Amino acid sequence: MRCIIANYAFDLTVREVTDAMSGVTPEPITGPSVQIGRRVYPVKQVGAVITRQDRRDFTAGEVTRAMKRLGFTCHPAPTATASDAVETASELLGKPADS
Repeated sequence: MRCIIANYAFDLTVREVTDAMSGVTPEPITGPSVQIGRRVYPVKQVGAVITRQDRRDFTAGEVTRAMKRLGFTCHPAPTATASDAVETASELLGKPADS
């Protein structure tokens, strides 16, 4: 399938994407993600691997559209809950010292 990512045309197939991502360890999910096989990858990581371009050259939306058209399952960015924000802030500030 022909798709445009970062103003460049790519002819991608499901097999090519799967082969390119095999053996690649997924990075932590902080934004939109795509499931390839049994693993879930950030779309920016997938875009960088399959296009061999810098992540700043394309958007997550471009890669998400291409992956959806190929038939991969894409997930939106995770949302933080209030309790997650409190836990994160507590971790950043550190635990109180014992008196």
